[in-house]
Amino acid sequence: MRRMAAAMAVITAVGTTVPAAARQAFRPLTVREYRDKMKAGWVGQMVGVSWGAPTEFRARGWILAESEMPKWQPAMVNDAFGQDDLYVEMTFLRTLELHGLEVSRWQAGRDFAESRYGLAHANAAGRENLRRGIAPPDSGHPRYNAHADDIDYQIEADFSGLIAPGLPNVAIALGEKFGRLMNYGDGLYGGQFVGGMYAEAFLEKDPVKIVESGLRCLPPGSQYAEAIRDVLRWHRENPRDWQKTWALVNRKYQENPAYRRASCEKGAFDIDAKLNGAYVALGLLYGERDPEKTITIAARCGQDSDCNPSTAAGVLFTTIGFSNLPGRFTAELNQDTLFSHTAYNFAGVVEVCEQLARQVVARSAGKIAKDANGDDVFVIPVRAPKSSPLEQSWAPGPPAPGGR
Repeated sequence: MRRMAAAMAVITAVGTTVPAAARQAFRPLTVREYRDKMKAGWVGQMVGVSWGAPTEFRARGWILAESEMPKWQPAMVNDAFGQDDLYVEMTFLRTLELHGLEVSRWQAGRDFAESRYGLAHANAAGRENLRRGIAPPDSGHPRYNAHADDIDYQIEADFSGLIAPGLPNVAIALGEKFGRLMNYGDGLYGGQFVGGMYAEAFLEKDPVKIVESGLRCLPPGSQYAEAIRDVLRWHRENPRDWQKTWALVNRKYQENPAYRRASCEKGAFDIDAKLNGAYVALGLLYGERDPEKTITIAARCGQDSDCNPSTAAGVLFTTIGFSNLPGRFTAELNQDTLFSHTAYNFAGVVEVCEQLARQVVARSAGKIAKDANGDDVFVIPVRAPKSSPLEQSWAPGPPAPGGR
């Protein structure tokens, strides 16, 4: 409490150094608390993807039976070191670490093109485009990428919020840089939705408010925003019956062709970003801040049922913090193993995220101050999200001039 009071005193001092007309609201977050929550965000991704992995695409348009969910074992967290949900986004972290926050989209594309791990769908098409000389953002444009609305950037965007505490516009901008390597329209918006939720999770615990914060990062006229608004409304109408809300989501966003106009896959198999994003939101809302409940609901919704619980758990665990996580999720975490195809072990990825977060806060009109104990405090400006322009993959705008 004394630390927070000191942080508030720092904020008051910051506010009085500028004219009243230029003052803005700030929110404090000690760097110690930031680090604790950011670590938990990575653990949440690892737990969610490892727990859900045996169920991936076993339920395609129906709810996975509760009996089909594996029993969690603490050592399972280490299965995540070989998961693309983790190592692909670390390619983007590495680009930021080596080239800075102002890295060009061209350099980001070059680093992604030079990766050697296996990929599928939008990632694979985007990387192949880059290797063929189709420059970003056209590597994700529907003219060149039939997977533009797929889930790919959505499952890789966690990093964008984990290095931008309370700063959703940074997550949105990082989507414009990295998400367009492989996605467009709703495929891009899915990652910005995820990044916005993570950014808010450092300062908010209520899942409803966190999902609403992610929604504010989306163009209101997009089908993705429509899907999240629907999930929020159906949750209000059916607060105790997640399966009823699932049925409403499935009927509208899985079975209705009007909401799959840009889907690369037809029939029961569906990796459309907005459908799977709706399942992430559904897990968060009905999970009621319980880790097991959040993960199992997100997984039992089906389709990409390792990626969706990974995202939901990552956001939820960020609100909880590493020091407050149940021991069954951290007791056997191997902090020395390298994530596949990366230079990072767990400690390394935590270190680089903190370094980048310090830069992000300083470059976003925030400050890094000291509290009464001499500890660093992020003084984070409150800024309303400014979404990317509305675009639709089934009726795309022209490719970028000179993009090819």
